[in-house]
Amino acid sequence: MEVKDCVTVVTGGASGLGEATVRDMLKHGGKVVIFDFDEKRGKEVSSELGDSVIFCKTDVTDEKSVQAAVDKTLEAFGALHIAVNCAGVGTPAKVLGKDGPVPIDSFNKVVQINLIGTVNVIRLAAEKMVKNTPNEDGEKGVVINTASAAAFEGQIGQAAYSASKAGVVGMTLPIAREFADYGIRVMTIAPGLFETPMLAGLPEKAKEALNKMMPFPKRLGKPFEFALLVRQIVENPMLNGSVIRLDAALRMAAK
Repeated sequence: MEVKDCVTVVTGGASGLGEATVRDMLKHGGKVVIFDFDEKRGKEVSSELGDSVIFCKTDVTDEKSVQAAVDKTLEAFGALHIAVNCAGVGTPAKVLGKDGPVPIDSFNKVVQINLIGTVNVIRLAAEKMVKNTPNEDGEKGVVINTASAAAFEGQIGQAAYSASKAGVVGMTLPIAREFADYGIRVMTIAPGLFETPMLAGLPEKAKEALNKMMPFPKRLGKPFEFALLVRQIVENPMLNGSVIRLDAALRMAAK
């Protein structure tokens, strides 16, 4: 599928990996809808980028919120071809910490946003994708999810985050198998350490330590490199039902 003239929705599209994806899709001739909870930043990005980008304030965990955003996408651009799920949180917490067991609501919030939010967008976006006119391969849409290296090597304090991202990894193949009958591909990217708002607040010494952990290249990933892989997945029809690690060969230590 070509990005040009396609309509892409990007959750978490107002910052970090999602914003980089929005900008790359637009640069290559696509129309983009930002689904994000940060209304201020979402409006800033969409205003900067012009008429081919719109913003929808969206809570990915809420069915009505996502449905309204999907409906607005169809109203604005007439179709929905690509869904990129970048919305996520990584609040750290030990299962048993100094203050006692992790609050179950805190654990649940991470799972709700990262896992349930992802499948919520997938199911409502796919409902619209199946109505698209197929290309010569019979393809009607592409879904790209964001997991994490933590899905495979979660660190201490990442139980909720790792569980949620492992869930995204685990549902990739069964959904891809199901959606094959509809001409919709499903892929997941598992990034390592990237220069995103999640890491922006770290002290410089901490960032230097992270850089030294990276096998090669010896630096954090840049958001545009994530966006580049998103576009390559969209454009290569043989990529389906798999998880691609984008991590410079990093394997996380226990802490």
